[in-house]
Amino acid sequence: MKEELNILIQAQYPLIYLVTSEEERAEQAIATIAQSSKPQRKVYVWTVTHGIVEYGQPRNVTQHNTVSPEAAIEWIIRHREPGIFILKDLHPFIDAPATTRSLRDAIASFKGSQKNIILMSPMQQVPIELEKEVVVLDFPLPDMGDLNKVLSSHLEQNRGRRLATEAREKLLRAALGLTKDEAEKVYRKAQVTTGRLTEDEVDIVLSEKKQLIRRNGILEYIEEDATIDAVGGLEELKRWLKQRSNAFTERAREYGLPQPKGMLILGVPGCGKSLIAKTTSRLWGLPLLRLDMGRVYDGSMVGRSEANLRNALKTAESISPAILFIDELDKSFAGSAGSGDSDGGTSSRIFGSFLTWMQEKKSPVFVMATANRVERLPGEFLRKGRFDEIFFVDLPTPEERQDIFNIHLSKRREDISRFDLEQLSKMSDGFSGAEIEQAVVAAMYEAFAQDREFTQLDIIAALKATLPLSRTMQEQVTALRDWARQRARPAASSVAEYQRMEF
Repeated sequence: MKEELNILIQAQYPLIYLVTSEEERAEQAIATIAQSSKPQRKVYVWTVTHGIVEYGQPRNVTQHNTVSPEAAIEWIIRHREPGIFILKDLHPFIDAPATTRSLRDAIASFKGSQKNIILMSPMQQVPIELEKEVVVLDFPLPDMGDLNKVLSSHLEQNRGRRLATEAREKLLRAALGLTKDEAEKVYRKAQVTTGRLTEDEVDIVLSEKKQLIRRNGILEYIEEDATIDAVGGLEELKRWLKQRSNAFTERAREYGLPQPKGMLILGVPGCGKSLIAKTTSRLWGLPLLRLDMGRVYDGSMVGRSEANLRNALKTAESISPAILFIDELDKSFAGSAGSGDSDGGTSSRIFGSFLTWMQEKKSPVFVMATANRVERLPGEFLRKGRFDEIFFVDLPTPEERQDIFNIHLSKRREDISRFDLEQLSKMSDGFSGAEIEQAVVAAMYEAFAQDREFTQLDIIAALKATLPLSRTMQEQVTALRDWARQRARPAASSVAEYQRMEF
């Protein structure tokens, strides 16, 4: 990106939009470009609080006659010497007719003048009048090299402490996805907490990183203690996941394997789709980031929703390899293709941006999505190549129901030999995994209220008192099964084997 920015400045592109929240690091990069350009150019910075000030001047300097955006742009137009002019946080004013017109006047006057305006903002907002004139760039988060400089500077300030190569690499990888300022604060926190900085402080860095990820309110760092063995049945799906447990290693690249893109898990509600996604994180040893699409949509400001999505995806890429988990994808993008103008086209733009990112992403971010209502999903999601595989999770088979009872009873009692799992499996025909768990819980509440141990009969009574979703929504479940029979891969090994025999 820095090379691209340098080329655009040298090529005299008049208007560049730099999307970043790291003002200081971006300013330093621009100043470096200005010094190396021929002829050398001065850099000027505008803020609504100080007006236009030459880069490097004290922060308390204020040019009151250039505080308003229009006055600042007029000053830039009149300025005779070559220069790079950074306008910070212009997005609240950029839709004003006077500001937009002033920028267009500046663009027209810049021809052959060696002048560039760089709009620097944490969010992208470009009026339609400027769409043909502006070039938008995302300023990347620090890479390993940038973070290494931060860590080296911190160590020098602490009596020149040294770190082994392996320990340094662990600390740097732990900080990927943080800004330069965030990395500095995290390293200081690790130093203050333990009085030293070694590879043992990686957990402190990761802990703070989780808080920083959660702070944006869109991505959530999920930690799951349960292993994939805590999921009853779904052996075909588990086998597929276990085969790819080392898919993001360098050894897999050397073997010639491509990086996995993602998977879509369709199925009946309550049958373990979300649990599979969460336990895969532990199986693969990768961080799990949940993307809350409901929080992506923000109607408070035009362009805000798109900026939310871009920032979330950029953060996920920066800490890759990672798993990006989207629960109930059908609700997140339902009707995107036909939303029309009811939301100003926001849903369509979000949907298009996400599809483009999935298709073109190079970073090892594995998208793991779940859905209950396949008819609500736009057809583009189901196209071959978008996901590595589409799995269908049906209601559990008799053997799987025994496994599920075994898992939930073993969680709550050490000895479960008094329970007849085969009978419970027969009594729970048509029940999902979540409904089986709730039947066990209901039986325990009944016995607890009577101050006694719960029994087989309590569970059977709870099952008889429950009307499973497969009966209340029979038409929907049947339609989903019919669709998945020819279009998705069954998650249960017995069903998968039967289908293989059919072909």
